[in-house]
Amino acid sequence: MIFTIDASQIIYGTGVSVYTKNLIRTLLNIDKKNTYQIIGGALRRMPELRSSLNAIVDGRKNASASVFPFSPAISDIFFNRIGILSIDTLIGKSDVFHSSDWTQPKTDAFKVTTVHDIAPVLYPKLSHPKIVEVHTRRLERVKKYVDSIIVPSITTKNDLVKLGFDENIIQVIYEAPDPNLKRSRISEILAVKKKNRIGSRYLLAVGVSKRKNIDKIISAFEKIRADRTLKLVVVGHYEKISQVRNVIFLGYVNESDIYALYSGAEALVYPSLYEGFGLPILEAFSLGIPVVTSDIGSMKEIAGSAAMLVDPNDVDSIKIGIEKVLVDKSKLVRLGKQRVNQFSWNKTAQETLGVYNQALKK
Repeated sequence: MIFTIDASQIIYGTGVSVYTKNLIRTLLNIDKKNTYQIIGGALRRMPELRSSLNAIVDGRKNASASVFPFSPAISDIFFNRIGILSIDTLIGKSDVFHSSDWTQPKTDAFKVTTVHDIAPVLYPKLSHPKIVEVHTRRLERVKKYVDSIIVPSITTKNDLVKLGFDENIIQVIYEAPDPNLKRSRISEILAVKKKNRIGSRYLLAVGVSKRKNIDKIISAFEKIRADRTLKLVVVGHYEKISQVRNVIFLGYVNESDIYALYSGAEALVYPSLYEGFGLPILEAFSLGIPVVTSDIGSMKEIAGSAAMLVDPNDVDSIKIGIEKVLVDKSKLVRLGKQRVNQFSWNKTAQETLGVYNQALKK
């Protein structure tokens, strides 16, 4: 069979990018029988996207890569809003077309999409109105046209069902951390600390949006009295947050630096209000870092009993959770390493192939 996968999002440095890259790489490693067409759309970043896709399919006899001059905005207009252009016109016949939930073009293929989360729809006050409008419209197109939906957690499946989606076409397939993820060397940790002027022990927070609960993280950190030299390092940029004593805002951090920051942290503090999956939890587990995360939704589902679970709406609960981790990290580190072994990209890819094979029954 011919499987076409839209990998447009691979260049954006997000959790969806990590998912797309690792899924395709693993599918090509384990499946030599079927043919893969890896496609993507970009305008200003066409060379970057072309290079990324060619690197994935390089040397694969059963895979090819194609890039088209369509930015996300152009794709939305032509494939979602107007809906007159069939992707088959550009790529030829496919048995399966696997899209993200960004764009749902017309196709005669069996249509699969991955819905990573629906935070803008469930929590519209925490997102820009334009983002809410776009996600709402795209989800309606998914509901109308897609044959099978992949989600990364039971939480996301239940959320879709509440929005009127048919639970019989939703398949929960867990994601996994990058298989090449390894704890950084001491020299790398010291280098990234020096580069960012982190002169002591620190906690790490990833993401600074309202949904990531950064305000309560900072409030909880300010209440900690056990060690006044402790720092809170925040990755991400959020203009409305003023400078706070012992809180270091780093803005965007490249991949090598972020994993060195993980490796040197006392703990990852991740009491998000909502996640479709929660990849940073598994990344921290892989790197031997204890995690403080929410006792709700996918965070609890993914972390299991391997993290310090707290009430994300209660500053004191977050504070107490952090303090407990600081006192004794070893147990959570051990549990985290055991927990992360339950997630692998081989398993993700095998289960995704199972969804593709549904096309045979169409």
